[in-house]
Amino acid sequence: MGTSRMFRIFVVLGSAFMILLIIIYWDDVGASHFYLHTPVSPGPKVPHPVPQKRPQTSRAPSFLSDIDAFVNQFLEPGTGEPTDAAPADTSNQSEKAEERYIPRREWKIHLTPLAPELRDRQEQRRRLLQEMCANDSILFHGKNRSFDDIPNKELDHLIVDDRHGIIYCYVPKVACSNWKRIMIILSESLLQEGVPQRDPLAIPRDLVHNSSMHFTFNKFWKRYGKFARHLMKVKLKKYTKFLFVRDPFVRLISAYRNKFELPNEDFYRRFAQVMLRRYGNQPTPPASVDEAFSLGIHPSFSHFIQYLLDPQTEKDMPFNEHWRQVYRLCHPCQIQYDFVGHLETAEEDAEHLLRLLRVDNVVEFPTSSRNLTASSWESDWFSTVPVEARRELYKLYEPDFRLFGYEKPDSLLNE
Repeated sequence: MGTSRMFRIFVVLGSAFMILLIIIYWDDVGASHFYLHTPVSPGPKVPHPVPQKRPQTSRAPSFLSDIDAFVNQFLEPGTGEPTDAAPADTSNQSEKAEERYIPRREWKIHLTPLAPELRDRQEQRRRLLQEMCANDSILFHGKNRSFDDIPNKELDHLIVDDRHGIIYCYVPKVACSNWKRIMIILSESLLQEGVPQRDPLAIPRDLVHNSSMHFTFNKFWKRYGKFARHLMKVKLKKYTKFLFVRDPFVRLISAYRNKFELPNEDFYRRFAQVMLRRYGNQPTPPASVDEAFSLGIHPSFSHFIQYLLDPQTEKDMPFNEHWRQVYRLCHPCQIQYDFVGHLETAEEDAEHLLRLLRVDNVVEFPTSSRNLTASSWESDWFSTVPVEARRELYKLYEPDFRLFGYEKPDSLLNE
């Protein structure tokens, strides 16, 4: 009886020992295949020093009882991380060679250093965000709340790509369609036949804005339950976080042009009819957008600004995402973004960001051929808006101006 009991004990101990060896091996080797990309933060964190190999004895199996350790099994950087530094001996390489590839992780190693002005630009933008969030002279709703205090429904603009360790906060009317396309390609959300995996413009527009194509923070509750907030904070700490912004007034012009100067049945019924009834002397506006456009009826830009400034608008419903302030969409005082792109420098910023993420050999940011709203048009568009209304509008969007470094439009506000 004693021999049989000892045998069972040895079997249990031996099994536990083998499981521990498998866990250690997965941590050092397997995890590098589970997450194919280690997040790379810009600024002083790039280039990364090659990390020293961790002793296997330093990893204890405490993750079975500790959610932090369990998650870190998959999120911590693996060994052998590449850097942007050029190799010591390049004498045998062609003068035209600009990069070499590491197929195992699809990383591109650049032989040419990143322009210092691009690094400085990002450092200035991130520093400005930190300073403005700490500055008591700029106040706005939700500025001083914690991340845990942000309602789940307000986290729906944070798109997560676990394959490459990326979090993107999308802002409508700031090239978000193309960035969503890139996120779809990186996360491999499209696996059906016939859809090119590396051509962003080949992705149909109806899929780009289909919520099922993107895994957002707001969906964490359905998947992770009570651990959702904890996992969100772990990913925010480990992943590379970015957003793109533009001049707030120009963004409003772009939203108006896209949603009200073009026939859009949904926006006509939800917003245009309200504007026409309240400010356009149309007590019974046409029932459909086609009928309204055939009669030459649609809200003016001045009506749109009146709608934004009307206290009743926010009482009825929160601002639509196309004109909601960026600080309400992306929470820059609760989330420390690693990269802040501007639409005004979109091509340079996109190239810089994809290089930092080490995915510029996987996908390229598509150059838009559409007629973009230019900042030089502001004076023409606002010519029909009273000066007092312009000043009230600036107060409404002042946090976005100051957080992201856009100059106050004095020429519009002091006429």
